[in-house]
Amino acid sequence: MVSKISRIIREFIIILSIITIIIGLILLTMGILWYGFTDLVEQTIELDFIYRLGDWNAYLLVIGLIVFGIGVYYLYSYLKDKKFVLEEIKTDKRSEFIKKHIELRNTVKRLPSKYKKMLKDKEEELGIK
Repeated sequence: MVSKISRIIREFIIILSIITIIIGLILLTMGILWYGFTDLVEQTIELDFIYRLGDWNAYLLVIGLIVFGIGVYYLYSYLKDKKFVLEEIKTDKRSEFIKKHIELRNTVKRLPSKYKKMLKDKEEELGIK
């Protein structure tokens, strides 16, 4: 069960991280509006929901900051790993590829399955087990 969930998360990590960033920004904005612009929130009908939450907005501010940070971390991690794999797979030199092979395998485990296929194809092309 856990492996199925982690496989699904791995396949859709970019979408999930973007959604997490958006949710974090919404919660963060609600907290900032409550503490920074309380008078505006009280007077605006559209922001009445924030006013009704009252001091719970402090929790939303903290939760929003945490959720936003997690989303940014996973998005950055994905983009960094993707860039590393694509740069290393471009090489046609077997010796350079072998030097980075273990690191590539470990990195590809955290990426969607298409990168595993790309690595497998490159290993077959260069004759590496």
